[in-house]
Amino acid sequence: MELKIIHFYPDLMSLYGSYANVSVLRRYLEGLGNAVSVETVAPGQEADLSQADFLFMGAGTERAQKAALADFARFGGAVKAAAEGGVTMLFAGTAMELLGRSITDAGGKVFDGIGLADFTSVQGRKRFVEDVYGKTDLYPEAVVGFMNKCTIIKGVDTPLLTSVAMGYGNEGPGGAEGFHRNSVFASQLTGPILVKNPRLLETVAAAIYRHRGETLPEERPVDRWAEDGYAITAEQLSLRCQSKK
Repeated sequence: MELKIIHFYPDLMSLYGSYANVSVLRRYLEGLGNAVSVETVAPGQEADLSQADFLFMGAGTERAQKAALADFARFGGAVKAAAEGGVTMLFAGTAMELLGRSITDAGGKVFDGIGLADFTSVQGRKRFVEDVYGKTDLYPEAVVGFMNKCTIIKGVDTPLLTSVAMGYGNEGPGGAEGFHRNSVFASQLTGPILVKNPRLLETVAAAIYRHRGETLPEERPVDRWAEDGYAITAEQLSLRCQSKK
C-alpha cells in the first residue's frame, strides 16, 4: 500500500523527541512492505487531510502550544471529519489538549480547542514531572513513559490508560490518563510514546490497516532494541511501584 502521514508543526511541537513517533511508525509500516510518505505542515501552510492515513502532532511548551492552536483551529473541521471516517491519529504531550473543548492557561485566559472531544484542560503553575507506568484496555502489557505537564484535564470518558500506578493521570496522581476513541489516540506521555511502547506502535499500525480494510500480516518487523528497552523499563517501573506499596 501507499500510505500518507501528515505531521503537524514539527518545529513548534517536538519536545522530548516527539518527531520519533513518526520515524518509528514509518519504519514499521515500511517494514511491512508499504510505501510511506510524510507531509509536514507548518503554520499557514495548506494541507489536504482527505487522503491521509495518519495524523500526528507532538509535544510543545505551553507557549508553543498556543501558537500551534492558533493555526490548527482552521483544520478543526477536517480533523473531526477524518476521525469520524476512521483515520488514525496520535496527539502526544500538550498536543492532546488541542482536541478538547477548551484550554485555560495559568493566567486564566481561555482558548477554544477544536472540540473533537468534550474534555477541558486547565493549566497551572505547578508541574507534574514523573515516570509513568499504567494499564490500557487495548492489550495486556503495561504502558510506560515520561510526563512533564502542568495541566488538569477533566471530562475524558474514554481514556487511553485506564489506570496509572505510577505518575499522573488526567486529573492528578493516579487515575486514568489520555484519550482514546476508535482510531484517535492521545496521551501526555512523552519519551516518545510509540518508541517506548512496541505494543502501542503495533496497535496504531493495526488501526491504519483497518481503515484500509486490511489486517496486519502475521509476520511483522521486530525491533529487538525497542523490545529489550521496553522490557527493562517496564520491569524497573513495576519494581518501583511495588516498593511504594
